Amino acid sequence: MPEKQLSWFDAIKTVLAEANEPMSPAEIADEVVERGLRTELGATPSATIGSRIYTSLKTDGINSPFVRAGKARFMLRSGDAAVSAIAEQAAIEKELTESTAETTGLVNALGMFWEYSKVDWERTEPHLYGQQQIGSQKVDFCAQRGVYLLHDRQGVIYVGRVKDRSLGRRLYEHTRDRLRGRWSRFSWFGVYPVEENGSLKTDFDFSHVDIETVIVTMEAVLIEGLEPRQNRKRGDEFRAVEFIQVEAPELENQRKLALLQEMVSSITK
Repeated sequence: MPEKQLSWFDAIKTVLAEANEPMSPAEIADEVVERGLRTELGATPSATIGSRIYTSLKTDGINSPFVRAGKARFMLRSGDAAVSAIAEQAAIEKELTESTAETTGLVNALGMFWEYSKVDWERTEPHLYGQQQIGSQKVDFCAQRGVYLLHDRQGVIYVGRVKDRSLGRRLYEHTRDRLRGRWSRFSWFGVYPVEENGSLKTDFDFSHVDIETVIVTMEAVLIEGLEPRQNRKRGDEFRAVEFIQVEAPELENQRKLALLQEMVSSITK
């Protein structure tokens, strides 16, 4: 573990300097976390890394320490790195536009097969915590909007949508209605993206979403949710960020309190 936290820029260069092949922002983020190069990761480390690289490529050109080695894959620039200035800059501009566009589609964040047991359902608006990577900032997706699936051991038992209420509230209602006790996991596909500070961008502008985007999103959600055996990819141009679940901290506190009470009870008997 380094004595001093590196800047994002230096952390990226450190990882790529020892890489045997070009890496994606997500792969670089994994290495940064694994090697402890940064302790402050924000909520979207891979997006932050992508932004730093693209900005350097656009601003510094051939003086950037990075070189694009394929779509969204990068390596450190070396003396013999071939650079076709016009073609390379055009590709960088296109990818930079895609990565910073107001929308990446209808679905901008998702969570797959989250566990019922990791949520505190005593709250009517339960926290739904997730993180992009282990060590990154937690995000509460309670206020998310979109569609969701409820799963039992055999598969999907219910498909729902969240439009006027929050995702957390809608799921809470299923712990009290006819589906109570019938589901053990849930998946969700949210329209609100996550900001670097961990908040949901609830003022998102979807005014320019076209029919092609709708079709791509429908295909991708079905592939992710149903996992058909013959499909090998999510869907063209589907760039939603998946978040892994984090257990509600209040559940851990409840377990500790229960253990303490049990210990006290055993001593006083």
